[in-house]
Amino acid sequence: MDPYTFVSLGLYFLVMLGIGLYSFKQSSTDVEGYMLGGRSLSPKVTALSAGASDMSGWMLMGLPGAMYVSGLSSAWIAVGLAIGAYLNYLWVAPRLRVYTELAKNALTIPDYFANRFNDTSHSLRLISSVVIVIFFTLYTSSGVVAGGKLFESSFGLSYEMGLYVTAGVVVAYTLLGGFMAVSITDFVQGCIMFVSLILVPVVVLFDLGGFSGAATQLATYDGDYLDFFVNASTGETMSVIGIISLLSWGLGYFGQPHIIVRFMAIRSVKDIKMARRIGISWMLVSITGALATGILGLAYVTKNQGNMQDPETIFIYLSQILFHPLISGFLLGAILAAIMSTISSQLLVTSSSLTGDFYQAFLRKDASQKELVTAGRVSVVLVALVAIYLAYDRESTILDLVSNAWAGFGAAFGPLVLISLVWKKMTKLAAILGMLSGAITVLVWIYAPITINGQLLNVWIYEIVPGFLVSSITIIVVSLLGTQDDKLVTDTFDRVQLSLKQLD
Repeated sequence: MDPYTFVSLGLYFLVMLGIGLYSFKQSSTDVEGYMLGGRSLSPKVTALSAGASDMSGWMLMGLPGAMYVSGLSSAWIAVGLAIGAYLNYLWVAPRLRVYTELAKNALTIPDYFANRFNDTSHSLRLISSVVIVIFFTLYTSSGVVAGGKLFESSFGLSYEMGLYVTAGVVVAYTLLGGFMAVSITDFVQGCIMFVSLILVPVVVLFDLGGFSGAATQLATYDGDYLDFFVNASTGETMSVIGIISLLSWGLGYFGQPHIIVRFMAIRSVKDIKMARRIGISWMLVSITGALATGILGLAYVTKNQGNMQDPETIFIYLSQILFHPLISGFLLGAILAAIMSTISSQLLVTSSSLTGDFYQAFLRKDASQKELVTAGRVSVVLVALVAIYLAYDRESTILDLVSNAWAGFGAAFGPLVLISLVWKKMTKLAAILGMLSGAITVLVWIYAPITINGQLLNVWIYEIVPGFLVSSITIIVVSLLGTQDDKLVTDTFDRVQLSLKQLD
């Protein structure tokens, strides 16, 4: 590793750990402080924390890689995500912020589900916690895989060593500072990602001689890389089903615990509008930069007769070729930032669920605040170890791992969150069956050896589409067949609606 690169990365690691230490005293005194930052996040921290925890290593590695292989047809994912993120801010954010505070001060998503339906049996809390632990462990492992690939391809370390370095730093600051440390580091990491995703494609574009030069280079390929409706890797025109599959990524936003928990932590509902403006602006610029990196990277490699064995490393390749090692270190830090911001958020949400929804709910109902915070920290370490173990399968592509976990949460929690926030008559049984039907549909769609027109189910259409539909229909039908007669539930719903009207 070049000494300048080492300096850049060293400074990055020190800043992250410093934030963890800074947050230690402020957020570790009680469970609400450790798990939710005392509901005190500013709009800009909320926005960039939500964005950075969302746009993981896949935005700097998976998405540019997809663009490199398939051309502009991959941009449909970005379109779907942008729409989904905006609607999430518009529909979910204000309602969830008010509801979680009025419904017995819910600190986790399973906590919200249990309080929303006054579930004294703990069945809803238990099932949702199991879903979180399963899918988030898978999701976290995708980040660790990205870290392993980065250290192997860029720093000459072994893939396995990369896993431990990536996970180790994240665990350190998450362990120390909890939610506040995660959110502040996410903010810093979001800023780094933003600058990097502007800088790299702009420099590549200048090197190619502008847009005309890039188009000339891309024209040397047989595939039509500049057509939104043609998969350049196969030369086939995209089907309506294919476009729906890519757009449907946007549906996942409504059910991602590590994103929507940011809405629970913002200091005021009135701040959500500002957070939305900042968050969506950040997202549009960043995701456009990621797409441009992939397609312009292909043109650059073509011009210089290079060879990319792993398209998902195109951002790394451009960073090392085009920039001084000091800047290159900063850009590689952007990948680490994307990876770590997501891992830390997922670790904390999983830890919160294990602590509040398992340990406290079933094992230690009278546990002290200090004991619960300690349990949360132990949970962070345990989940990280499992994620590292899963990441040893180095053949897994980052985008595949992310897409499976994204679909799982989107289908299991998305309809449940949306409908529970707007429909008073939704029942507890509908919530349980809706969640289970969504998660099971996704798993069947991924793993069942069933084909349609010679294609496996998840190749034919992205699993979130059937999962989201099945869950939504189940919730509506079961609620209509039953009755919501719990006065506490209906009264809380009315209080939330009244509170929201007063804010308008």
